[in-house]
Amino acid sequence: MKVLLDECLPRKLKYALPECGCHTVPEAGLAGKRNGVLLSLAEDEGFEVFLTMDKGLEYEQNLAGRKTAVIIFRARSNRLVDLLPLVPSCIGSIQGIGPGRLVRIDG
Repeated sequence: MKVLLDECLPRKLKYALPECGCHTVPEAGLAGKRNGVLLSLAEDEGFEVFLTMDKGLEYEQNLAGRKTAVIIFRARSNRLVDLLPLVPSCIGSIQGIGPGRLVRIDG
């Protein structure tokens, strides 16, 4: 599974998801792109899941017909210490999510 971490998430989060093939937005060469363009480019690059904390994404983007799924973390902050407890749920969601789907992981 090829996973893309949004710029709003700490880069070190990818090390908590080693089996998921995580890349950060800057590593993928997609830094500074807005959500709609970013999702399209992520699909073109073969990313299957996009991880973010952007709560507005689910209201701003129509995911129907998309190849990339979205997982939204809902934690106290985007600090690694607040996100790490959500990693087991994230891994489970990554394994079961399908294209164009959205999952919220509450912390």
